[in-house]
Amino acid sequence: MDERTLIDKCLKGDQRSQRELFEKYAPKMYTVCLRYSKNSDEAQDVLQETFIKVFNKLNVYQGNGSFEGWIRRITVNTALDAIRKNLKFQDNSTIDDHSYRIEQETFHADGLEEEDLMKMIAVMPVGYRVVFNMFAIEGFSHKEIAEQLNISENTSKSQYSRARAYLIQKLEEIGFER
Repeated sequence: MDERTLIDKCLKGDQRSQRELFEKYAPKMYTVCLRYSKNSDEAQDVLQETFIKVFNKLNVYQGNGSFEGWIRRITVNTALDAIRKNLKFQDNSTIDDHSYRIEQETFHADGLEEEDLMKMIAVMPVGYRVVFNMFAIEGFSHKEIAEQLNISENTSKSQYSRARAYLIQKLEEIGFER
C-alpha cells in the first residue's frame, strides 16, 4: 500500500493501517528515541507518546516534504519534551568560560561500529547528549537548539564542544588514535 493510501486509511480509523504505519516507522523512530533517552524504557515511553501525537495530528500533515521527516520531527520534539519534564539545563556557562578547545583533528576509527558510538553517546551527560544529537545528527543549528531548549546559543555551542571532547576522551580510552 502506498504512503498516501496508508495515511488516508489511518485517518478513517482503520486499525490495520494504523498498525502498518506504526510497524513501518517505529523501528527508525525508536533509534531516535534511544539517542535522547537515558535507557530503553524511557525510549519506549517516548516512542509511544510520539505515535499518539502522530495519530492525533495526522490530519494536519499536508504532504509537504517527507512523511518520515514529519514523524522524525515529532519524535525529536517529544523526546525533548520528556527531557524538559525530567531535567532543566542548569549549566548556563558560555563557550568563552572554558579554556580548552577541541582540535579539529579526526579519528581513524577503523573497526568502530555505529552501535559502539551510539553506546558512547547514550551515556553522555544529558545536556551534552541532547545538543550533540540535535546538532550533529539531526542537523539543527545552534540558534534552533537554543530556541528549542530555552538556552543561549553559546550554551548550545559549549555543550556541543563538551560532547565532542567527551567522545574524543572515550575513543582515546579504548585505543583509537587521532
